[in-house]
Amino acid sequence: MALRSVFDGGALRTEFESAGISPHFVPLIWKYVLHNPGCELSDVPSLPSAAYPLLSSKFRPLTSFLSSALDSNDRLTTKLLIRLQNGNSVEAVIMRYDTRQGKYDGKPRSGGPRSTLCVSSQVGCKMGCKFCATGTMGFKNNLSSGEIVEQLVHASHITHIRNVVFMGMGEPLNNYAALVEAIQIMTGFPFQLSPKKITVSTVGIIHAINKLPIDLPTVNLAVSLHAPDQDIRCQIMPAARAFPLGKLMDALQTYQKNTQQKVFVEYIMLDGVNDHEQHAHQLGKLLVTFKVVVNLIPFNPIGNSSCFRTSSEENVRTFQKVLRGVYNIRTTIRQEMGQDISGACGQLVVNLAEQRSAGGASILKDIEDLHI
Repeated sequence: MALRSVFDGGALRTEFESAGISPHFVPLIWKYVLHNPGCELSDVPSLPSAAYPLLSSKFRPLTSFLSSALDSNDRLTTKLLIRLQNGNSVEAVIMRYDTRQGKYDGKPRSGGPRSTLCVSSQVGCKMGCKFCATGTMGFKNNLSSGEIVEQLVHASHITHIRNVVFMGMGEPLNNYAALVEAIQIMTGFPFQLSPKKITVSTVGIIHAINKLPIDLPTVNLAVSLHAPDQDIRCQIMPAARAFPLGKLMDALQTYQKNTQQKVFVEYIMLDGVNDHEQHAHQLGKLLVTFKVVVNLIPFNPIGNSSCFRTSSEENVRTFQKVLRGVYNIRTTIRQEMGQDISGACGQLVVNLAEQRSAGGASILKDIEDLHI
C-alpha cells in the first residue's frame, strides 16, 4: 500500500487521534517539512515517541517530486512539472507580477512584486472543453489534498507565494473534499495564505457551488462561462449540458446572497464563435444584475489540431467596451506572458515529448489584486 503525504491533513489527524496523539503536533510537522523538504519524518523534533513509528509506517514527507521547472525568457513565468507517486504527472505555474505597474481609476497602484501559483486539482479532466488542452488527456485521477498542497510546497522553494488560483489541470469542484481540505491547510499554519488570496475556478458544478458558502465562504469564486447562451456553451463545453445556464445563474445568485462576494467570470474569446458585439450584449444582459468582474481571455492555440482561432484585438476591445460602457460591468483583458513555455490558460497538458520543444502561452492578470 502506498504511503500517504504528510500533508493529507485529514488522514494524519485521524491516525494521530486513534493513537492518542494530540493533533496539535500536525502543523508543527508541516512547518518542519516545508522548511526541510528532503528530511525524513524521524528528523522532526519534539514529537511524542509514539508519533515516529506511526509516521514512518503510513506517511511520507512528500509523495511527489519536482521533475522540471521551465522559466520563460522574461523570467516572469515558471512552469513546474510534478511527478506523483502513482507515476502520473501534473503541472503548476508560478506567475510573477508587480502591482505597481498600471493604474486603477486613473491613479498609480500601490504594492510591489508578488507571485501567484496556479495549481492543478486532477490529473486530466472530465469536462472535455474543446478549447482546452487538458481535456485532450481525458480523466486520470483526482489528486489528494496532500498532492494539491505539495504543489505549493514545491513552488515555495522557488519563490514566496502570496496567491493561489485553482485554474490548472482538472475541475476543482469535481474533487470537492480534497479541494476544501487543501485550502484549509493552505490558510492555516504554516502557510497562512489569506482566503481572499485564493480563487477557485469552475465550469459551473451547481451542487458544489451551493456548498461553497458553508465550506469556503471567503474564498474567491471564478466561473468559466465562455458563452452568453446555453447553445454556444454546449458547443464548446460539452459538460455544460449537465449544468443548464439558467440553473447555473440561479446558483450564482444564491451564492452571492449568502457570501456578499463578487464573482469572477472567465470568458475565452474565440474568433467567430462567441466574440461578436451581439454576444457582448447578450452577456451584459445576463450579468447586469450580478456583482461580477468579467475577465476576457485571448484564446491560446493548442498545437495544430485546434479548430478555433484567436479573436482579433479589435473584437476583444469592442467586447470590453460594450460590457463596460453599456452595462457598467467591470471587464478586464487577461495579460499575456510567458509565451515560450506553454503555461497558459487552457494549455496545461502533460506530454513529456512536447515539453522538450517550445510552445505558445499566456498568463492571466492576477485577479486577487483587482480592487473590487
